[in-house]
Amino acid sequence: MFLKKGMKVKVCVGKDKGKSGEIIEINRVRELAKVKEVNMLKKHKKPTKENKGGIVTKEGYVHLSNLKNLDEDKTKTKAKVKGKKWHQD
Repeated sequence: MFLKKGMKVKVCVGKDKGKSGEIIEINRVRELAKVKEVNMLKKHKKPTKENKGGIVTKEGYVHLSNLKNLDEDKTKTKAKVKGKKWHQD
């Protein structure tokens, strides 16, 4: 399945099953994607000089195989060609 940043997807499996959102980030090496408002995780941050500490919620990664594409017009499709079956003689 071809997915890219900005596409609308729906989660098919897991605790967020049925939720939909837009892809924020994709990691092609690990086959993971971050979807807006899906798989929200809580992260405890220490205070620094620049930032105030506390509990921050942010999106976690979801595997690409657990996502279904909702933008059908943006997908790449290949023309189906009827090929010959290979036979061993």
